Amino acid sequence: MASHLEIEIKVHIADIRAFTRRLRAAKFRLVTRRTHEMNTLYDLRGQPLRKRGELLRLRKYGQDWLLTHKAKGTTGRHKTRVETETKVADGEKMDAILHALGLQRTFRYEKFRAEWSDKLGHVVVDETPIGNFGEIEGSSRWIDRTAKVLGILPEHYLTDTYAGLFFAWKRRRRSSATEMTFRAVRRKRSGDSRAGG
Repeated sequence: MASHLEIEIKVHIADIRAFTRRLRAAKFRLVTRRTHEMNTLYDLRGQPLRKRGELLRLRKYGQDWLLTHKAKGTTGRHKTRVETETKVADGEKMDAILHALGLQRTFRYEKFRAEWSDKLGHVVVDETPIGNFGEIEGSSRWIDRTAKVLGILPEHYLTDTYAGLFFAWKRRRRSSATEMTFRAVRRKRSGDSRAGG
């Protein structure tokens, strides 16, 4: 797949059922049912990609694998950056290739994702270990129009990555979880509650 300009925002979703009702009322159609997704980020020693604001990700979505590079973006009201993505036949072999090239796994995050579209843009509903989020992706005007229809105010727009959201959550919760997976977050929550007595 060729590179394209990704323009998006994230939002917290308090009630997934209510949010999906609003999507249906706005004439969105479900494109992909709730599907498990595991993401692994890679970087070289010293994390030069992260320092430049770039991202290299290997994603398993259901049975499909995708390798994605995201260039350094600009953040204003929306997050904008160039994304280049390609399907991968064998994710485990791609992981081995990345390691052979000197890249290391730096972060993993997991979610269940459902995708919706109105043919002009798309909205995803993500259930993550740190809460539920929506992503609205399309043109800037379409994002703002769609957010308004869905009852989302501009002051509730989020432009951080999932890694950024996780580390902010980790600081607030004083969690010792090192990755945003259901197992890691659940284990640390139960361990923290036992420690608290």
